[in-house]
Amino acid sequence: MVIGLTGGIGSGKSLVAGLLAERGAALIDADTAAHEVYRPGSDGWRAVVAAFGDGIVDEAGAISRPRLGRIVFSDADARGKLNAIVHPRVRRLLADRIAQARRGGARVVVVEVPLLVEAIRAGGGWTRTYDEVWVVTAPERQVIDRLLARGMTEARIRAVMAAQASTEERLRYADVAIDNSAGIDRLRERVAALWDERLEARAT
Repeated sequence: MVIGLTGGIGSGKSLVAGLLAERGAALIDADTAAHEVYRPGSDGWRAVVAAFGDGIVDEAGAISRPRLGRIVFSDADARGKLNAIVHPRVRRLLADRIAQARRGGARVVVVEVPLLVEAIRAGGGWTRTYDEVWVVTAPERQVIDRLLARGMTEARIRAVMAAQASTEERLRYADVAIDNSAGIDRLRERVAALWDERLEARAT
């Protein structure tokens, strides 16, 4: 059973991933795969630098996420160009990791993909990778307050939100919606119920 777990910034998807790991799921992080795509000297690194220029490269030769972010968050065309480079490479890496987890005996694999809906929308076969898509949601004000507490500015938070799919769009792709607005105890109960109802029987 392979779950694509997604949600907007600050929604709590990593918390849900951790709760699933406590129950025995193998976790795969798409951000880690993305970092490999950006690794200096790699094919992905060369393609991104060719598309956006040497100005996104820092003094150590790495792609500066803040510099690149300033370009793509405010420009949908630039964001689409970046996604066309990065998404296929990330998907191939994730497929390799899923295969490794299966060979290792994992019965449930959870792949945390922050931009899963954006990737599905762009095409490329993402839906074939997952048995189900789970979407974690939380009210906007709660999300903003959480991220402010982590040191982000509200302007930055809203810029990231504007660049991501809306909650409504994510839910259109969801097999399961997980509301993370009522605290950790309720969230833990919801994850436990989903594990028993949707995963345990199917994975045995």
